[in-house]
Amino acid sequence: QVQMEESGGGSVQAGGSLRLSCTTSIFTSNNYCIAWFRQRPGEEREGVAAIDSDGKERYPDSVKGRFTISQDNAKNLLYLEMNNLKPEDTAMYYCASSYGLCSGHCRGGDCAGSYFSYWGRGTQVTVVS
Repeated sequence: QVQMEESGGGSVQAGGSLRLSCTTSIFTSNNYCIAWFRQRPGEEREGVAAIDSDGKERYPDSVKGRFTISQDNAKNLLYLEMNNLKPEDTAMYYCASSYGLCSGHCRGGDCAGSYFSYWGRGTQVTVVS
C-alpha cells in the first residue's frame, strides 16, 4: 500500500500563494506517475499537475504558469506551488499516484483519475476575493 497524505491547504487572498505538500512512499519505485487533482463542490474532479519518474511535468492551461509541481525524493515529498491564486482555484486538492509513467494517461496536465491507484484524503484550499 502506498501512503499519500496532503498538507498545506488553507485560506488565502486572491493573488496570493500557497504550497501544498504530499507525503508519499511511491518514490521508492523508479517507475511512477504522481499528480495533483482538485474538486470543487458539485463539479467533476480535474487534474492540475502531474509528474512522473522521468521528470516530465504536465499542466492544464487553466493553471499553466501559476502552478508548479515538484518532488523531493529524499524527503518523500511532492509539492504543488500555487501562485497568483484566483477564487476559482477554491477546491479540495488531492495527491494521487500510480506505478507506471504518466504518458498515455494524461491530456496536458489533466490525467485520468482512474489510472491512479493511491489517493490522499485531500486538503482544502479557499481563495477569497
